[in-house]
Amino acid sequence: MTTQRLLLVTAAALAGSMSASYAGPCSQEIDRMQPRVDAAVEAAARAGPAGPESSAALRHRQPTPGSIAAAESKLGKASSQMVEAAVAGMARAREADRAGDQSACEEALAEVRRAIDPASR
Repeated sequence: MTTQRLLLVTAAALAGSMSASYAGPCSQEIDRMQPRVDAAVEAAARAGPAGPESSAALRHRQPTPGSIAAAESKLGKASSQMVEAAVAGMARAREADRAGDQSACEEALAEVRRAIDPASR
């Protein structure tokens, strides 16, 4: 009886992991683009002027991409537009990937590429 339960639990876990790991039509492209976006955002953050910590930061709250972009725009960083475009493009790509819309996903990734690499325009 114990062996049957173990077999059932193992089969259920295997079936669950297979459905959870289903990849959309451009998941691999998204996975390849994410490190490039992360590096571009980090480089943009290091390039501009620093600002004071907000009161929210002092309360140990994690910043969101939107709050970071808003703070950078107050500092006059041109790179905040790049960050906003890249983050929004990656979100659109993931949404299109989940929906199975490869052309929309590829279009969103192309926008991300243009945002993080001005030479590709």
